[in-house]
Amino acid sequence: MNMAEKTRYTDAELDEFRTLITEKLEKAQLEYEALRNGITNLDGNDVMDTSPTFKVLEEGAATLSKEESGRLAQRQMKFIQHLQSALIRIENKTYGICRETGKLIPKERLRAVPHATLSIEAKNDKK
Repeated sequence: MNMAEKTRYTDAELDEFRTLITEKLEKAQLEYEALRNGITNLDGNDVMDTSPTFKVLEEGAATLSKEESGRLAQRQMKFIQHLQSALIRIENKTYGICRETGKLIPKERLRAVPHATLSIEAKNDKK
């Protein structure tokens, strides 16, 4: 059976992607938790609150990293949602099919971007 006839990935191939995505998802969720905890625990270890100047500097730095952590946490949450959607597509056996062309997205691309829903061709057409 050649690639031209192939309209979807085999169950074995889907299993391989499921494993890859599940691992990425677990890592992403840990990173997300770390970012979330980073936001809430920022003021937990303020040892040098004796000097007012130091405190102002500390709070300035904390606000910045709080915002950055917030942004990163949001981006991480989006990534998690993309990976979860990819797992649903694996269950539906529609995983790896380009939503524009209906063709299979090459495995190399899916290994690099496991939540991709567009082939490179379709992505380039969008520009």
